[in-house]
Amino acid sequence: MEWSLTAVQDLVSGEVPDRDMLVWEGVRKTHGEVVSRSRRLAAFLVERGIGVHRERSELERWECGQSPVALILHNCPEYIEAMSGCFRARAVPFNVNHYYSAAEVRAVLNMVGAEAAIYHRSMAPMVADAVGDASRLLIEIDDDPNGPGAAGIAGSVAYEKAIESQRDDIRLPDPSPDDLYLVCTGGTTGTPKAVVWRQADIFVSGMGGSEDATADSLVATAARGIGTWFAASPLMHAAAQWTAFVCLHGGGTVVLHDDRNRFDAEKIIATLSREHVNLMSIVGDAYARPLVEALERNPLDLASLFVIGTGGAITSEENKQALLRLLPHVTIRDGYGASETGGMAFGSLSKDGATKGFAPAPGAVVISADRSRILDPGDDELGWTARRGRVPLGYLNSPERTLATFPIVAGVRLAVPGDRAMVEADGSIRMLGRDSMVVNTGGEKVFVEEVEEALRGHPDVEDALVVGRPSDRFGQEVTAIVQLRSGALVTPNELREFVAKSIARFKAPRAVAFCAVIKRQASGKPDYRWALYAAQAAESATR
Repeated sequence: MEWSLTAVQDLVSGEVPDRDMLVWEGVRKTHGEVVSRSRRLAAFLVERGIGVHRERSELERWECGQSPVALILHNCPEYIEAMSGCFRARAVPFNVNHYYSAAEVRAVLNMVGAEAAIYHRSMAPMVADAVGDASRLLIEIDDDPNGPGAAGIAGSVAYEKAIESQRDDIRLPDPSPDDLYLVCTGGTTGTPKAVVWRQADIFVSGMGGSEDATADSLVATAARGIGTWFAASPLMHAAAQWTAFVCLHGGGTVVLHDDRNRFDAEKIIATLSREHVNLMSIVGDAYARPLVEALERNPLDLASLFVIGTGGAITSEENKQALLRLLPHVTIRDGYGASETGGMAFGSLSKDGATKGFAPAPGAVVISADRSRILDPGDDELGWTARRGRVPLGYLNSPERTLATFPIVAGVRLAVPGDRAMVEADGSIRMLGRDSMVVNTGGEKVFVEEVEEALRGHPDVEDALVVGRPSDRFGQEVTAIVQLRSGALVTPNELREFVAKSIARFKAPRAVAFCAVIKRQASGKPDYRWALYAAQAAESATR
């Protein structure tokens, strides 16, 4: 049996209607309340012609026959509520990075073909510029109800009025497992793409489902509940959405971080303590280091916290060990995945030790360099990570990109996100890094993540990114962009020598650029486009 996300939510909410579903600042909403409000939003959308236009069977795998609805929002309960409302209308919500410029937002809306947008009123000037003269349904959420806020866009509809105008017992379209889930990704180096998933596939690959899920098993899990989870990163990124939906599909409570302001580690640990959070998801060192420093200053009681999930960027061994020192009862769970694969492999670390490599999730494999076969355990070949089975249909409106990233190998459609890996003899996967960020220096390939982790091990280094810049001698040279700790003074030569003590010397940076702050995306992921620009000013190491 296959499941739509709406069908799963209805089973869960029917079992635990009065349990808190979403917590954000002083707002609490139950499972039953969110279902009621999302049904009324769906009725409003259907009334306005937002929904399904062509069924999946009539379409190529890179096509969408449903109305795309842009979500341009900070974290808030309405983000999840709006996604649910769109799913119930058989429309397709999609994430938009609200840090983009108006021109970049316009490009995303046009690429996807948005028929509607739901946004915070404080973003109205940017949204108005992005929409221009295009005819789209605009729904505004007032994110400053106690103040003047920004002026709304003429002709828009207030989100609460849209909900209040409908009943929740209206007949809505019957959902289908073939209905789409769409996630836009800019990656770390490329132009935005929209990944097209069937809901039945993303439910299994990224949202807590399983191949053998039944109505009875879903209800039983919901009745037990899976606790309270904290999604620390913005919901405009897939990883935070997946954290939220895994929890919600298990009948749990999701706590959302207020991302309207800069990352506030003190506020996060206070929230963990107040809400008795059991699991928190973070994005690499950009989140881990401030949390370590906050816990050292203010060691709150976090006895309820059992798991810290990290992914999207590297969490250094130094910060993992610091977290375990401060929270010895916690397990740190490293996740590897992508918008194109869902959760693909996992490793864990606790005070009792670590797993070796990454244990593959169902369907996770490594394929050969020429993409012709699946590698067996112990094959001594540098291949590509891939997933088979529950994978996306493709990239929206892009047959060429679809065939490149989701090829057919031995009659099976795969997702190949572009990361290099090897299969260990015990079947675990050794991740090496994003192929597009490999530095080819003097004929040797250097994976930047390995060098970055070595650099962050230096006691005076706060953060670091590594890229390749052109070199007459080597073709490319390994170049580091480094943020030092306050008051620290380190030379490029000293950093090169430090790195060369832990990894091969040819991998050590040949040039270093120092900066006040490493630029990262709102999710905590590296901004390698900025890093490539910053590398132009790097000072060469002479040794």
